[in-house]
Amino acid sequence: MVYPRRLLNDHETVAVDLHPHWWYFAAPTFALIVAIGLGIATLIVTEVDTSARVAAGWLALGAIVLSALWVVIRYGRWSSTHFVITNQRIIFRSGLVTKTGIEIPLERVNTVHFRQGIMERMVGAGDLLIESGGESGQQRFTDISQPDRVQRAIHGQMDIRRGRAGPTGGLEQTAGVDVATQLEKLEGMLDRGTLTPEEFGVQKRRLLEP
Repeated sequence: MVYPRRLLNDHETVAVDLHPHWWYFAAPTFALIVAIGLGIATLIVTEVDTSARVAAGWLALGAIVLSALWVVIRYGRWSSTHFVITNQRIIFRSGLVTKTGIEIPLERVNTVHFRQGIMERMVGAGDLLIESGGESGQQRFTDISQPDRVQRAIHGQMDIRRGRAGPTGGLEQTAGVDVATQLEKLEGMLDRGTLTPEEFGVQKRRLLEP
């Protein structure tokens, strides 16, 4: 499920659109596996047609149902959670019934840090800490896929925004910055992976517009 385009501003394009990393499912999935294992062990260890087997079986079934429900709830939250980087802002939206959202304009971003523990580094997940001007101050986003690449993507969009920012929120050439220099910067960011080919094409077309 992609971020709804109807929620974007005029001249706004999406560079990164992420759901939480699959590590987000680790705890409920582990609980479900353990519950199934306990259920199988109950069938093997206890004697047939005994009250102990029946009671243990019901307990195991209850644990399996609760664990499966946990997985389903997590999936619902996962599918409704977006971490989005556009050419204008950083957006975080989450929630099925009660929705929450955070928006940070790129102009207000001061620093972007990422943190990965040993296990998170192995699976490619981590946290992002974004410090910005204004009331929000610091925002921490968890279970981000490849947080180092996301950090570079944010810096890339910030570089473009600082180089060419128009009053409408689009990207227009500023005085003293020639088109060739901006094209070289865009190509370098494409080579480093901080811009997708689609984003590069959009920015290039806007740069060359009269």
